[in-house]
Amino acid sequence: MEWVRGEKLGHGSFATVNLAVARSQSSHLPPLMAVKSCGISHSSSLMNEKLILDDLKDCPQIISCFGGSFSCENGEKLCNLLLEYAPGGTLADKTKNSDDHRLPESEVRGYTKALLKGLQYIHKFGYVHCDLKLQNILLFPNGGVKIADFGLSKRAGKEILPGREFRGTPMYMSPETVVGGEQGTPADVWALGCVVAEMVTGNPVWRCSNLAAVLMRIGVGEEVPEIPGRLSEEGKDFLGKCFIKDPSKRWTAEMLLNHPFVSEDSSFDDVAAHFRDRQENKSTVSPSPRCPFDFPDWESPATCSIASLPSPEYSPQPATLYFSNSTSMQSPATRFRELTSHQCCDWSVSDDAWITIR
Repeated sequence: MEWVRGEKLGHGSFATVNLAVARSQSSHLPPLMAVKSCGISHSSSLMNEKLILDDLKDCPQIISCFGGSFSCENGEKLCNLLLEYAPGGTLADKTKNSDDHRLPESEVRGYTKALLKGLQYIHKFGYVHCDLKLQNILLFPNGGVKIADFGLSKRAGKEILPGREFRGTPMYMSPETVVGGEQGTPADVWALGCVVAEMVTGNPVWRCSNLAAVLMRIGVGEEVPEIPGRLSEEGKDFLGKCFIKDPSKRWTAEMLLNHPFVSEDSSFDDVAAHFRDRQENKSTVSPSPRCPFDFPDWESPATCSIASLPSPEYSPQPATLYFSNSTSMQSPATRFRELTSHQCCDWSVSDDAWITIR
């Protein structure tokens, strides 16, 4: 190998991340890297992540990938992905170690603008990140941030096939994801709003120890995450645009880049005019529901069950939701009642389906 494995930096349910050092200064590799490794049985996930990062390689707000390889270490064959090393750790670490566990608004604005540039690039190339959170945002010495961990990313518009898993981190899931398994680019914008609010307050946007309760609050009714009172008016308005329940009306990353919260050249009037123009130029579409139960002529062919549940204590880990066809049509109300039923949730399930890579 052209590199040597160093100390362990983190691990998930199927992969580990170690420091990696290039063997030679003449190598095409940087002196320090992070290597993400897993057994051959999970190599398809790692190779998919490599393909996505190769497509997004020209964006300075997205972590760089230097290639993939296979190795045999201690009698085990491993699949490896060489990634850019972030000496500053994660945005979650910075928030936790800051005064009062929260960041000043000036820093939040700068980080948010960089994240929006990264999201706009991801969406431009037809991908959805699917797991944007503080733990997947890396810090660099120059103050920059980069989006990492594309292990759950997928093509925008790709539908879930019967029996296929649908994964994400519940605390950052959007209403349309919880209700119907819809995870397009608007879901990333909702997650961005959760990230911004968490940087400001130091706390997750939903304060529930029970996963089923979190999903109920996200999907049922008109409730949205509380907007921090200590934010400026621009910040409050920005989060309001992220936390629109209807994904068709939620602002896009491109639109939010023109918002005065992150753009010094924009005003509220400029952004409002931009939004009106976008709405007027849209083709005619069927009316969108205003809440999860506003479907007078609709029934869903899918049921939702929790395959893996976290401990009652909050931990922002990715869970796995499985959607499968049902022979009997069930209403959203029935599905949510099942979420809170002991028959639906098996708390003894192991955490093998969870993924945490930092």
